[in-house]
Formats: sequence, C-alpha cells, structure tokens
Amino acid sequence: MNALPLHRNADRKRKDEPVNSPGHDTMPVENRAGTDAKSGTNETLAWGARTDIGLVRTHNEDSFLVQPPVFAVCDGMGGHAAGEVASSIAVSTIGSRAPLHADDVLLGAAVEAANAEVIEGARTGKGKPGMGCTASCIHIEKNKMAIAHVGDSRIYLLHEGTLVRLTHDHSYVEELVDAGEITADEARVHPSRSIITRALGSDPDMYADHFTLEVSAGDRVIICSDGLSSMVEDSEIEAVAVSSATANAAADNLVAAALEGGGHDNVTVVVVDVIDDGLMEEHRQMRQRKLFSAFILALVIIAIGAVSAAIFVNSSWYLGNNNGTVGIYQGINEDFFGIPLSHLEETTSVSLSDLPVTTQESLKGGLSAASEEEARKTVESYRDQINTDKTAAAVTADRSTAGTATSPTSPASPAASTPAPEANEGAGE
Repeated sequence: MNALPLHRNADRKRKDEPVNSPGHDTMPVENRAGTDAKSGTNETLAWGARTDIGLVRTHNEDSFLVQPPVFAVCDGMGGHAAGEVASSIAVSTIGSRAPLHADDVLLGAAVEAANAEVIEGARTGKGKPGMGCTASCIHIEKNKMAIAHVGDSRIYLLHEGTLVRLTHDHSYVEELVDAGEITADEARVHPSRSIITRALGSDPDMYADHFTLEVSAGDRVIICSDGLSSMVEDSEIEAVAVSSATANAAADNLVAAALEGGGHDNVTVVVVDVIDDGLMEEHRQMRQRKLFSAFILALVIIAIGAVSAAIFVNSSWYLGNNNGTVGIYQGINEDFFGIPLSHLEETTSVSLSDLPVTTQESLKGGLSAASEEEARKTVESYRDQINTDKTAAAVTADRSTAGTATSPTSPASPAASTPAPEANEGAGE
C-alpha cells in the first residue's frame, strides 16, 4: 500500500486540485479492494462519494446514490448476499421515485416506497428474508434542502466551520442517550449499538422522518453510514470536514479517518458542497424586477404627464397677433424644443391697430381665454367696441364740419337760435 500522504501523492494525478490544510494528511483510500467512488460538480453543487469495505468485513453491504440534486446512503443489514441487495434496491427505488423539487414529504414517500420494494424483494427471493437497510437522503434545490431518514446512518451540516447533526438515530443506544442513561461517546462503543429500532425491510407501515431546512453557499453536507460515526467522533468529523479543500477530498479523508479508527464496519461517505444557493440570482432578478418596475413607472408617469399636457394644451385658447389682425389660437403660446404648442384655429377681421395700445401689447404676448366660445365673445366685444368708437368719432366729426361750413348762398351767420339784441326791438317802436 502506498504510504505517501494523500496530498503529496495526489500531486502526480491532480495538480490543480486543492489539497488538505497542513497537518491533516491521511492514509490513502484509492485503489483499495472493495471500494467505489464518484465525484463531480455542476453550477450549484460539488460532490464526492466513497464507500469502503473497511478493515474487518469481508464484503460491503453499503450503497450510495449520487443523482444530483438527490444523494443518499443506505447501510445494508442481513448478512452476505442480503444486506447489499437491500441497500441496492433502496437506492435504486429512491433514485427512481425522488421528487423533481426539494419536497421532504415526497422524498419521505420515496424512502417508504423503497421499504415496500425491499420487503417485496425478500418475498420474491431477490434477497433473503429479514434483509433490510437504513436510508438517509437529501434533495438540494437552491437554498432549500429536503431530508428523509430511517435508521442510524446520519446527515451532518457543516455551516461556517461548525458541524451539526441533522438526523436522529433510530437505534437502541440513541434511545438510551435520549433517556440520559448513557452519553453519546458511550453509545459509540456500547455492545448494543448495532440494534436498529427502525429500518427498511421489516415493517410495511414503516415511515420516514422528513423535514426541510435552508442551506447557503459555502455549506457542506455529509451523509454517512455508521461505519464513520461509530469509528470517528463528531468533533473529529468536523475537523476533517473543515480542513478538506473539496467535497471529494472530504469524502476520501473521512473514509480514511474511519479506517484509521479501526475500520470495523463498511464505511460510506457522501459529501455535497453548496456552491450557489440561488440567492445571488434571486437578488439579481429582484434588482432587475425593481429596475423594470421603475422603468414602467417612469413611462407611466411620462405618459400621464404627456396626456395631461396634451389635454391642457388642447383645452387652452388664446387671442394673438395674426399678421396684424386678431387670431383665435388653440393651445398655449409656447414651444417645446422648437415645436409650437398651438395652432391658429380662426382668423378675424379685427385689426390690432384699431385696438387700444395696451390691448395690442397683450395680444402680441397672447391673451388667454377660458374657452373657444369666450375667445369669440372677446373678439366680438373688440369689434363692437371698435364700431362704437368709430361711430362716435364720425358723429363728432360730422358735428364739427356742420358748424363751420359756408357757401355763397349760405354765408356764415350766427346760429338761428341766437336771440336778437333788445336794441333792435326798441328802434322799431
């Protein structure tokens, strides 16, 4: 067996792959008999999985499912040619029945369907009577993780450097821990630690624990059989998970830690790293929606303003100078970027020169009118005033010329109404 530390040995094969942090070299697990591994990555997740026969067992009863975004570990029970059958049936059924979205109820239903298939397999001779397995599986969709679980395989979450166990073991020793009769460390070495209180393959009415929680970018999820948790304390699992640069390296290092701890059982580890929880995309889309909404709002405001301005312009009237005469205009006496906001609606025969100087000045600047009718009335009032003024002027002129006119037949004389002097009357007498 190659005794070189993992990260030194890996330099020859994966020069670009990150290595363990200093001081965390582990025994190599590649190229061992009875082992299998998978790894990969997509836009949102990176994963690594490894199963190992261990250092004591003669065959491997564990199975794992890597079907992104669905991952599972099943630990078989029932002895040679039975436990591995049960776990294989379970992962196959879970993979085919897994929901399209992170729905824990449907994921739990997939596990319960796997239970029925394991029981049916034992009945039809595909395996052996009494065979069974555990099942711990996850479905990650953006920042949501659905979990379904039966048995004593475990699911951990490494969040910001702290490891949290998410599942509860369905085992006799876990019940003792819950009752306060033994500690978690004592449960790891308890002689009854292999007694499972709930598993696939025995009870047709078995149900799976299921729930959903949030994950975020940078989180690391670990699914493992008890071949890891019974050999390695949670604190050491945390230390290895924190120091491993990639999900694939974490899976290998955790399996190596179980082997270094004794490797008394098959050990299977699936590690999933959340690369993108979708929140950045949601925030980007939210910003786009806000910008789009603001754009639409601005367009609506502009449209309302334009309509309001058009209504105002179209409902406005004024009297103005139309080449020396009074014109009736619709709109306002302004322009918008060189575009006039009014047009001549009607011409009149009223000449500006016939109007008072102050009125002429007002008309040159545009004299507002409340309506077209009012504008016409104003023009008529101008015309009436002009006519009145012209008539008065003509009368005055007539009177003036009538009082001074002379001719040979009508010499100028005092007005007939002027009384004769009294002296003439006396002389006559």
